[in-house]
Amino acid sequence: MNSKEIPLKAALIPIIALIALLSYNVFVFKSDALGGSNQFILLIGGVIAAIVGFCYQVSYKTMLEKVSDGIQSVSVPILILLFVGALAGTWLISGIIPAMVYYGLQILHPTIFLPACIIVCSLISLATGSSWTTSATVGIALIGIGNALGIPMGMTAGAVISGAYFGDKLSPLSDTTNLAPAMAGSELFSHIRYMTYTTVPSILMTLIVLLIISFSFDTQQVADTSTITASISEKFNLNGFLFLVPATVIFLIIKKTPPLIALMIGTLMAIVFALIFQRPLLTELVPQGVLNFENGYRVILTAITTETQIQSNNIMISDLLISGGMQGMLSTIWLIFCAMFFGGILDAIGALATISKALLNWAKNTFQLVLSTVASSLAVNISASDQYLSIVIPGKMFANSYRERNLAPENLSRTLEDGGTVTSVLIPWNTCGAYQSGVLGVGVGEYFLYAIFNWISPFMTLIYALFKIKIRMRTHPH
Repeated sequence: MNSKEIPLKAALIPIIALIALLSYNVFVFKSDALGGSNQFILLIGGVIAAIVGFCYQVSYKTMLEKVSDGIQSVSVPILILLFVGALAGTWLISGIIPAMVYYGLQILHPTIFLPACIIVCSLISLATGSSWTTSATVGIALIGIGNALGIPMGMTAGAVISGAYFGDKLSPLSDTTNLAPAMAGSELFSHIRYMTYTTVPSILMTLIVLLIISFSFDTQQVADTSTITASISEKFNLNGFLFLVPATVIFLIIKKTPPLIALMIGTLMAIVFALIFQRPLLTELVPQGVLNFENGYRVILTAITTETQIQSNNIMISDLLISGGMQGMLSTIWLIFCAMFFGGILDAIGALATISKALLNWAKNTFQLVLSTVASSLAVNISASDQYLSIVIPGKMFANSYRERNLAPENLSRTLEDGGTVTSVLIPWNTCGAYQSGVLGVGVGEYFLYAIFNWISPFMTLIYALFKIKIRMRTHPH
C-alpha cells in the first residue's frame, strides 16, 4: 500500500482530468459518446490515477487487485442486466409491453390531459425501462395531441418527461436503475423499493400541479390515439391474461425473491405466453413463414439475446416495438467494467479515502453527506454532460463515506438517482437534455418549469435527509 497518505490536491487530479476529458469527448461525439468513447475516457482516467499512484509508491499489483475486487463486486448486477435484456425481449414478442402501451393510451381524456400524459408515459416507461423510447414514441404523439388541443408544447413536454423519468427510475428494465445500486453496493429490488419513498410523493405533487393547470384549458376536442392503438392491436393479440406475467414478477419482488430468479421466471412465463397468444406474430418473424419447433426456437432465442424489431405501418409504433435483448445491455456492462477500473485505481491509491475524509470532515451529519452527493451528481451532469457518469463517479466517491456512517447503500443509490438520473434532462448540453429537446421539438427552457418531477426529486431527497425520514442504517455495522 502507499507509504504515505495522498494529499487532497493529488487525489482530485484524476477526477478533474476525467471530467475535463469527458466534457470534451461529449462535445465532440454528442449523444454518440455512450457508444464507447466515454468508456475509453474512463480507462484514460484510470491511467492518470495510476500515474498519481506511482508517484506515491502504490504498487501495480495493489491497483490490479482493487480493480479485480471492484469487478467482482458488480458480478451480480451485471448478470441482472443480462437477465433484464432477456426479459425485455420476451415481453415484447409476448405482447406484454405492447399491451401496456395499448391500455395506457385508453386512459387519455381531454379534461385531464396533462396528468394523463404523466400516467401514460409512466406506464410505458415502466414497461420498457426507457425514458428515451417513451419520449420518442408516445411522447411525440402526445405533443401533437396537446398542440391540437391548444396546450402549450412546453407544458405537454414537461408532463411527458416527468412521466417518462418516473417510470424509467422505478423500472427494473432501466439501465440507470441497475447502474445506481451497482455503484452503491445495494440490491436492485431493494433499491427500487427504497426509491418509492421519495419518488411517489414527487410524482403525486407533479400530478396535482399539472391537474390544476389542466383545468385552466378548454380541451373539448377529443384526443385521437386510435391510429396508434389500431397499429398495436393489428400486430398483437391483446388480452388481460398478459398482465399475469408482470403481476407475477411484481409479487415475487414484494416477496423478496432473489432478482435473478424473479427475472428468469418472468422471462420463461413470457415465452409460454408468446407461444400461446402471439403465434401469428412469431410466424411473421420467421423468415420462411413456417412456425415449427426449430424456427420458434430461433425467434425466441433471438428475442432473448439480440435485437428484435417488429415492423408496423405506423413508423412511431415501429420505433417502440424494438428490443436489444441481452446484447442491448452490453454497452452499460462495458461502462460498468470501465468505471470499476477507474474507481478501483482511485481506491487503491487512496484517493477515494482522502476525498471521503475531506467530505466527512465537512459533512458533520447525514443531511450534509446527502447534500454533497446531490451536488456532486449535478456537477457531473453539468460538466461531463452524461447521466450515467453522474451515477458512476459520485457512486464510487461516496460509497466509503456512507459505509463509514453505517448508512445502508440504498441511501446512496437512491440519492444518485434523485440527484443524477432525473436532473440530466434539465441541462441543455447534457446528452439527455439535448436528446429530449430534439425528439420532442421543445427547448429545455420551455419544458424546464413543467418537468416538475425532475427538479423536485433532488429537493425531496434532501428534505428526507434533513428530517431523517426513511434513512436506513446498515444491518451489520461496518
